[in-house]
Amino acid sequence: MNTTTQPDVTALSFEQAVEELERIVSALERGDVALDKSIEICERGEALKKHCETLLKAAEDRIEKIRLDRAGRPQGVEPLDAEQ
Repeated sequence: MNTTTQPDVTALSFEQAVEELERIVSALERGDVALDKSIEICERGEALKKHCETLLKAAEDRIEKIRLDRAGRPQGVEPLDAEQ
């Protein structure tokens, strides 16, 4: 896994970042990566994890649910995780 030619983490979609993160975890679990390379890909893995968390938070912030009045008619929207 050559991280010097890898695209910038922030340019990756969520799916691309997760795929790369899974490859990193797999390589580290196999234990066939030299120590210096392990450190390098761990750092990239941490950046990928943070990027995925940022993308997930942004998606959660955009998701809304429809509020209904007592008669069941749409009344507006609110954040998905809003307290009622």
